[in-house]
Parts: sequence; C-alpha cells; structure tokens
Amino acid sequence: MNVALVKLSSIGDVVHALPVAAALHAALPQARLTWIVERREAAVLRGHPALHEIVPVDTRNWRRARTPLAVAETTGALVALSRHLRAARFDVAIDLQGLVKSGVITAATGAPLRIGFTAAHCREGLNVLFTTQRVAPPPAARHVVDRYLSLVEPLGARARAVEFSLPTERAAETRVDEFLRGAGLKPRDRLVVLNPGAGRPDKRWPIESFRGLAQRLADEAGASVLVIWGPNELADARAIVGSETAGRAVLAPPTNLDELLAVLRRASAIVAADTGPLHLAAALGTPCVGLYGPTAAERNGPYGRGHRALQSPDRTMASLGGDPVFRAVAELLDGPTPEPARSESAR
Repeated sequence: MNVALVKLSSIGDVVHALPVAAALHAALPQARLTWIVERREAAVLRGHPALHEIVPVDTRNWRRARTPLAVAETTGALVALSRHLRAARFDVAIDLQGLVKSGVITAATGAPLRIGFTAAHCREGLNVLFTTQRVAPPPAARHVVDRYLSLVEPLGARARAVEFSLPTERAAETRVDEFLRGAGLKPRDRLVVLNPGAGRPDKRWPIESFRGLAQRLADEAGASVLVIWGPNELADARAIVGSETAGRAVLAPPTNLDELLAVLRRASAIVAADTGPLHLAAALGTPCVGLYGPTAAERNGPYGRGHRALQSPDRTMASLGGDPVFRAVAELLDGPTPEPARSESAR
C-alpha cells in the first residue's frame, strides 16, 4: 500500500502531525509512506524512520509568481509534481491540513481513497471537494495531535503510543555545547530558554514582559536565561538581553533547525507563545510554559503531561501577567520532569 500524507506547514503543525506517520508505520509496516511538505518545513522530517520519501513543494513562491518567467517556472514545477505523484501510484492520501491548497495536492496524488476532515473541522470548508472520505474527530480529541490521529482510523490504525521523531545532527550538538561553554552556561545550570517570536504579531507576548521575566528568573529562581530568535526577531531578542539584564540573560547565536533542537534538548524549561520552538520542545520532552492569546491552549498547547499552558482571559497576549508566567516556570524548575508522549530522534 502506498500512502501519501499531506501536511505542508507550519513547523509546529508538522511536528503535531508526526505521530500520524508513526501510527501508520506501526499498524501497516509494509506500507510505503510519502510526506508532501513545504520546502521550508521539510527539514523537520529528515531521517524519519517511518517515511520512505519526502516530497518538498514551494506553494509560498508559487503564489507569489507574477512575472512571465516566474509563472512559467511555477507551471513547470506543478507539472513535474503532478507527474511525480501520479507515478507513485498512491492507494491512499490523507489531508492533514484541511485547506484548499492541500486539497488540490491531495487530489493530484490520484489516490482512489482520499481521507480528510469533515467541512466543520476543516480550516477551509471547500477542502471537502478534494476528499472521498471525511472524518469528524471524536469529542475526546481536543488537542490537534489527537485530531490528526483520528484520520488514520479509517485504515484500521490506532496509535498505541504517541510518538515523535526529530532529527539529530552531531555537529550541531557540538556547536551548541561549545557556545554554551563559551557563554559560561554549565550543564548543571538551570537553563530557561525564552522565545519572544511568533508567526503573528497578535501571538507575541510583550517584550517588556519577557525582560521582567528574565530578571526574575535570574534573581529569584537562580536560573540562567538564554534568548533564542528567528528571522526578523533579533531586535526583540536584543531588547530582552539589554543593559538592565546584562549578566542575567544571554543572546543565542543564529540557529538552524538542528542547532535549535540541540538548544531545546539542553533546556530545563522553555517559555514561548504558540509557535514552532514551543512544539519542538514539547516533542523532545523539554518542560514547556506556553503563552496563549488568540489561539486556544486546549487545542494547541504543548503536548504531553506536566507542561503549563496559560490562556489569556481576553485573548490578548498583553493581558497575560508576569506573575503567573514566573510561577509556572518556577514550578517546572522545582517539580518533576514532564511526561510527554514518546519522543525519538532520527539520525
């Protein structure tokens, strides 16, 4: 059996869908699994033991095509993708995204059985035009991870354990260890990672709140603080590691995915909004404090037992006070390690 998984983006969403591949591989070990994913997110899947092929696409650039040359290149890429998918002779395609664009790609696989969510559970209801069997997640499936897993049940697959698999690169691990040593951060230190960025402005906790948290973690919890950042987030990270917090918080270097994973493996806790690094950390089993405003903590919180997810009372990030966030981190530092779903590393 040839099965196509369609989950294009973003990093956090791809991480949440990883258990689907593990569940299918466990239930159907002879099946050939292919994952169709955005080029930028494909690195998350590198070396996954359940996958036979990763097919990267670039819908972001395709949608930006305006010039005749760009349109021609996009058309050529779409034709090549369609040929590649048809040649694979998929028996089943599972649309985990629930968008029109993912539905188009799901249909392009040519699979006679195309599984997706019912319209009420799709992000774009027109997605149902491209699927042949629609699934309504059971009421108990409140978290997005469990909702995704409901899509494998028509194939007779059930996840006995929720398993994540993320790549490991030894060179990246070594580089991170060298950086931490150079910054005076020792393995025995209680290292709290702060991630101020998010994909949307309304999901970002105020920088002033992060600065106050960094100071309190150093002064009251005896923790070392490392501030990580992504594209277009360096200024915010530097603002947290300002003169007032000098010596209390350290600015992380630029990181690729492998280096970010290495940092998260070494953290005692991470504080972040509903964004990729938070969900990567939860998949690794790193204790998490998730900060939630416009998105729902119940659906998108850090997956696994023992983490903390704080929901803003009015759905704005500014309403999340510093005191409950500090207390949540302190509880994680002083309490037992969370018990996340099983996490594996691909090599």
